[in-house]
Amino acid sequence: MNALSIIPPAFFAALLFLPLAASADTCLTTDCHADISAKKNLHSPVEEGDCLLCHIQNAPKHPGGEGDPFELIQGAELCYQCHDTMGQKKVVHYPVADGDCLSCHNPHGAEGRFLLPNDEDQSETCMQCHDPELFEQEHLHGPVAVGACTECHDPHESDHQARLKTDLRQTCLKCHVTMAEGMASAKVVHAAAQEQGCTTCHNPHSAPLPQLLSEAMPELCFNCHETVKETADTAEVKHKALYRDRSCGTCHATHYSEFDALLPLSQKDTCLSCHGKDDFKKTDALRNIRKELEGKTVLHGPIQDGECAACHSPHGSDNTRLLTGPYPDAFYAPYKEGSYDFCLQCHNKSMLSFPDTSIYTEFRNGKQNLHFLHVADPRKGRTCRACHQPHASDSEKLISKKGSSFGAWNIPIRFAPTPTGGSCSPGCHKTVKYDRKDPATN
Repeated sequence: MNALSIIPPAFFAALLFLPLAASADTCLTTDCHADISAKKNLHSPVEEGDCLLCHIQNAPKHPGGEGDPFELIQGAELCYQCHDTMGQKKVVHYPVADGDCLSCHNPHGAEGRFLLPNDEDQSETCMQCHDPELFEQEHLHGPVAVGACTECHDPHESDHQARLKTDLRQTCLKCHVTMAEGMASAKVVHAAAQEQGCTTCHNPHSAPLPQLLSEAMPELCFNCHETVKETADTAEVKHKALYRDRSCGTCHATHYSEFDALLPLSQKDTCLSCHGKDDFKKTDALRNIRKELEGKTVLHGPIQDGECAACHSPHGSDNTRLLTGPYPDAFYAPYKEGSYDFCLQCHNKSMLSFPDTSIYTEFRNGKQNLHFLHVADPRKGRTCRACHQPHASDSEKLISKKGSSFGAWNIPIRFAPTPTGGSCSPGCHKTVKYDRKDPATN
């Protein structure tokens, strides 16, 4: 065997550069490749003048030879001789998968770190391939606005979707620490934030809407809450809060809460945050329920329990006042099957079914059923609110002292209870007494 055959080819290539070295000239001399070393950040072989670490010389007469006198010793594997091997994780950036490191990095030098054109605004590199229109909408995610793509994404490979550095939820919460702390201690966390991920509702790059919402509410919420959408779309009576600026966010916290259904406050206080004001427009026709409750000694059961939704459907209803069942609008509305189902969800239907009873109601004179007399009268049956207040009263049985609205007049009831009955001196008839044990003669 010829002794020269065991000498590495790179040795002979190095010999070609000896005259240059002897004369203090290198590849980076001003007469040759000086522009390569003019960058702010140099690849370490360039900085050390070690071109042969990556290149092999093909033209013996270089400089001055024809053709491309140098080529890389080998392809992408060349980079892995110094850098950690990439492409082993679940999600690999396609230039890495293709072994095309040079699509992002300059092999000699660059103005940015990591041999990038600009490491402070990485979008200069990323937008060469990714569609810039996706990142140019009115509202920008902070890292997108400054081109800090690698705050969220690993540029080479990851075990997480979209090459995120961690799972989606943790990627967001590493910056949104206040949100993370709130969710960690909250009683109720929105499933979209807890399980499905923030991008269920938010665009992670840019969006035309504030908070980077991917769609306007309530449509955004309806994507998951299909039953609520069906109720809201088909309801004859709409809850106006659903269609105001904050939409679903008027009544619900969007990420976490200490209250069921992601309410920001207790159910009663949530409702009274609107239905406890006098500053709404007259066209809204909102009653100040808070005033109706203040100082009252007798509260309707659902109000006492703080359960407004026991009587009112919060998203929409086919019944007046968003009631959860049918109830007559008119003052005079003789009882018929189904017409009072709203009240009869809790109250005994039999009180309106029998003219005489000793068990179904306490409002009776002996056995004469006075509920039946007042409500089921086929000529002028009156609705419950002729005598009762729906929310609160300063008199037992929610009897109204101020009276029931009858056009421009409030009909006074003037109810006086006794241990076994009572009397009424209302604006609609003379004083009448009743007694369950000893029937009164009027």
